[in-house]
Amino acid sequence: MAKKKCCPECFDDRWLRTDHIPSLSAETGTCGFCGTADVPLVDPTALANEFESLVNVYELDPAGRTLVEWMKEDWQLFPDAKLDEAHASQLLGEILDDGNIVRQTFSPSSSYTSEGLVHWETLRDEMMFQNRWFLEQDIDRERLTGLLAMLLETNVPKTWYRARIKTGDNIFSIGEMNAPPKHLASHGRANPAGIPYLYLGSRPDTAAAEIRPHTGEVACIADFTIPDVRVVDLRNPRGFVSPFVLGDASKIGQLRADLPLLERLGGELTRPVLPQRAAIDYIPSQYLCEFIKKSGFDGVLYRSSVSEGINLALFAPATAVGGAVTLYNITRVSVEVGAT
Repeated sequence: MAKKKCCPECFDDRWLRTDHIPSLSAETGTCGFCGTADVPLVDPTALANEFESLVNVYELDPAGRTLVEWMKEDWQLFPDAKLDEAHASQLLGEILDDGNIVRQTFSPSSSYTSEGLVHWETLRDEMMFQNRWFLEQDIDRERLTGLLAMLLETNVPKTWYRARIKTGDNIFSIGEMNAPPKHLASHGRANPAGIPYLYLGSRPDTAAAEIRPHTGEVACIADFTIPDVRVVDLRNPRGFVSPFVLGDASKIGQLRADLPLLERLGGELTRPVLPQRAAIDYIPSQYLCEFIKKSGFDGVLYRSSVSEGINLALFAPATAVGGAVTLYNITRVSVEVGAT
């Protein structure tokens, strides 16, 4: 019987999917592990070097967990929608040519630690409640810049949307749908007061949800076309980064230690904020976006806390070209509650 081959969908890793496995593959077909059809196929052992470096981040521990469990949790490899635990273990065993190692238990090596999250929390507290402009706490800016570079997204959709509630008889012009002028720009999740950014949603309903409308209101929603941009994608850092691009186990181990910081930064842009506390609570995310802008990026992608879509904060509003303005009736607003 022919040996089963694997495919990019088995791992759901960006680098393996778009670069590495296609470069190794000489055929396409149906994956022998996850069953996905019409995909590049590769012998599992062809990925041995990459996974051996990843395995070296972990050390044997009788009280630990299996490698598959760690790889699912730490790097979102072997997605549950494609592979159950048994098939993932079988695949990893074939990659490493070691059926026993996948039954042993491990823990992350204690050699890799990070103070990044602690430093961010300290800096966050200082800029909100102690000092605003001349900060005593600092972060490792060089390291943070390198981590943000691993979240670079260049394949950004061209069409985005912005919404405003219609307040009179007239529809807002496309010029009025862009970011406000500097003297009218209030503080936002990404921008300080007086420094306008353009906030966009990936869908009309995403843009409408972000302005917190009421049922019965009418929203003016404009479409914008953006140029090619370099943005930081903070929606899901753990699933976005690929440990395999680093190659060296020590670099992978350090990245793993820094992932909680990146997740925390992503949370800054998604966390719900009460309007009466916005002037204070937006300070950390404004600082973060200023850092991202200073690092040479054009904007930041982040999850929406009120819809299923994606949000983009574009640092240079003038680069977006406005299209048409369409009226939408707000027919339903959903509210969920939970005990505190």
